[in-house]
Amino acid sequence: MDWDVSIRRACRALSFDTSMYHSKSRRHGQAGLEERIKAICETHVRYGYRRVHVLLRREGCMINQKRTRRIYNELGLQLRHKAPKRRVKAKLREDRRDAVAPNETWAMDFVHDQLATGARLRVLTVVDFFSRYAPVIDPRFSYRGEDVVQTLERVCAGAGYPKTIRVDQGSEFVSRDVDLWAYAHEVTLDFSRPGKPTDNAYIEAFNDRFRAECLNTHWFLTLADAREKMVAWRRYYNEERPHGAIGDKVPCELQNPDGATSPPS
Repeated sequence: MDWDVSIRRACRALSFDTSMYHSKSRRHGQAGLEERIKAICETHVRYGYRRVHVLLRREGCMINQKRTRRIYNELGLQLRHKAPKRRVKAKLREDRRDAVAPNETWAMDFVHDQLATGARLRVLTVVDFFSRYAPVIDPRFSYRGEDVVQTLERVCAGAGYPKTIRVDQGSEFVSRDVDLWAYAHEVTLDFSRPGKPTDNAYIEAFNDRFRAECLNTHWFLTLADAREKMVAWRRYYNEERPHGAIGDKVPCELQNPDGATSPPS
């Protein structure tokens, strides 16, 4: 039923201010913002709304953190502590392409081994896509995000900074320390999809050779002994071992055209 009364009289009867009746929302559409938040979460699958908000601010989107959180929750992107098996929440970057120069794209991962005493080792390995050059092989008893940053900073001081580093979703690589380091040096972290090692096939192939030719052929008595033997193998790999994918050349020929040898780790 329609009542033939004025807006002023109806608002007075309901104790409703007429200014509220006539007010119009000034909120801008948020479809583009929703799409950007989805895109960030597809690449950084372990990012909560706080880190998503930091990335949005870096891109120049000056919005309130509460709004980021509200949209994040409305899209159902809250982190699950126990993700269902075989669930893929990330996708490959659409702009991936083959590297055409040294230090354009690196790949990074961990290899596990142990000393003769049974103490476990974690070995950080890095390889350059274009030249197949290995700038570092660094064994430690344990690795955290800040340790990864320390190693990368030491290596990049001699080998230069890459434009992109492909990594998996390991806790060390998604840490704030690595994220801040990459942002400070304009390095893009390209994350593989969970459960898809083929997204980072170069480092997987390198790690297979490293295990077959070094880890499986040596006993490591101490951490210092392991580091010495791994550095020796890295020099052999970079300076002597022919690589079929680059025309049976050695990685140093492409990485350092001036003839310089591989710098120490």
